[in-house]
Amino acid sequence: MSTTTQSPTTPEARTPGRTARLLGDRRLPVLVTAGLFLVMYVVGLSRYQNYGFAEPQVFMNLFIDNGYLLVAAVGATFVILSGGIDLSVGSVIGFTTMFTAWLVERQGLPIVVVIPMALAVGAFGGFLMGYVIHNFEIQPFIVTLAGLFLFRGLCLVISKESISIGDASVSSMAQTQVSLGGAFLSIGAVVALVVLAVAIYVLHFTRFGRRVYAIGGNEQSALLMGLPQGGTKIAVYTVSGFCSALAGLLFTLYIQSGDPLHATGMELDAIAAVVIGGTLLTGGSGYVLGTLFGVLVLGLIKSIIQFEGTLSSWWTKIATGVLLCVFILVQRAMTSRRT
Repeated sequence: MSTTTQSPTTPEARTPGRTARLLGDRRLPVLVTAGLFLVMYVVGLSRYQNYGFAEPQVFMNLFIDNGYLLVAAVGATFVILSGGIDLSVGSVIGFTTMFTAWLVERQGLPIVVVIPMALAVGAFGGFLMGYVIHNFEIQPFIVTLAGLFLFRGLCLVISKESISIGDASVSSMAQTQVSLGGAFLSIGAVVALVVLAVAIYVLHFTRFGRRVYAIGGNEQSALLMGLPQGGTKIAVYTVSGFCSALAGLLFTLYIQSGDPLHATGMELDAIAAVVIGGTLLTGGSGYVLGTLFGVLVLGLIKSIIQFEGTLSSWWTKIATGVLLCVFILVQRAMTSRRT
């Protein structure tokens, strides 16, 4: 009679299981991005401590200088979580700056009237793109690319030249500061943080948010479960259009002008922030909080380059490209482990 002996489980044999569990944790990309931001900030503190990098206002400036990008990236997060893509973000932002400047400066409308009009146009544009994507079953890449050209063309229809905004109410809003002890935030930064908080609640604590994750994770399964696939898809693009228009308003306050070339390529910055923040490009996995850290990492890269003083601003693009490659590889490792 033969006996079967079992070799004892060694720590080496358990290591792959631990690695698989680690790569299968949906929180891993967010933790990696948060850790990257912390390391970069500590390096900045140690290297530029004699240049004022440790001042609280330097940290607050990350929100002031990137508030509009955060809002745009939040809208892009909804779309990417659902398994889609929105290439019209930058053009909607640029159109909103032109639309706002034209109505305020050329038509004499008060900014409080222009704001809801701009938001309505952005949301309606997102609604139309979502409607076409769902009802005509066209790839989001193609439809939103058409939206990119449409809104950029509308910028040139309004004016081929930059329109400066000299309205006193706009200047007052742009210069308003919210004091936080020894530092301050701008109105745009406060609005961006409010949008972030609302997005976190909607995506993680509402039925609509669960539908977005379900459709992005497995569209066919969501359909079999009876989830309103069409309505959810249209809604996420409407949200993205609304957020893009709001980002355009914040950018208008930040730069106080409208220009046909404003925010050119910003849709790529928004998508990069979402991916670096840990949201899977295939959809169904990610956190809005990760998008915040993605935006902060991109903003911190710009700040470090400015403090360095000897580097070209193009190093921002190089660093962003390297980070994108790294995080896409991490995403690939995570998805392969799950399958």
